[in-house]
Amino acid sequence: MGVTVIGIIRIRDLFSVVILTGVFSLLGAAIYVVMDAVDVAFTEAAVGAGISTVLMLGTLALTSRHEKTTGQDRSLPAALIAIIAGAFLIYGTLDMPTYGDANAPINKHVVPRYMQESSKEIGLPNVVTSVLASYRGYDTLGETFVIFTAAVGVIAIIGRGRRKRKKTDETKGADA
Repeated sequence: MGVTVIGIIRIRDLFSVVILTGVFSLLGAAIYVVMDAVDVAFTEAAVGAGISTVLMLGTLALTSRHEKTTGQDRSLPAALIAIIAGAFLIYGTLDMPTYGDANAPINKHVVPRYMQESSKEIGLPNVVTSVLASYRGYDTLGETFVIFTAAVGVIAIIGRGRRKRKKTDETKGADA
C-alpha cells in the first residue's frame, strides 16, 4: 500500500492515479479480509475499488487526463502537513491494545454483551445485523449521508462539464 501511495503522489497522469487509487482500495479490502472483517472488506471493495473508481473515470472523461501545473511547487508544505497529521494519528494509537488481545476492553465488556443481549433487546437473531441496524444506527446514517453528499458532488461536477460544452456549442453556432 505504501508503494501505491508513493505512485499516486508522484504520477501526474490522472488516469494512472485513478487506477492506483482503485488498487489501493482493493489492497485495503484484502487487509480487512485478513483481519476477519469481511463485511468491511466487502464495502471497501464495492465502494472504494468499484464505484469510486468508476465515478472518477467518468469525471476524468469530462476533464483533462493530465494534471495542470501552476508553476508553483506546493508539494513540500503539503507533505509536511501530511507527515505531521500522520504523526498525530500514530501517536493516538500508541496506547491501544494489540490486535487480537483477548484481554482488550472490547472483548471483555462490549462483545459479550452484544452476543448475549442483542437478540433480546433488538429481536433479531443475527448479531451483526442487530449491531448495524440498531446499536450503530446513527453511525450508519452518517455514512449514508457522506455517500449521498459525495454522489451529489460528483453529479454537480459532471453536470458542470456538460453546461460548459453546451455554451461553447451555442457560441460556435451563433458565429456561423
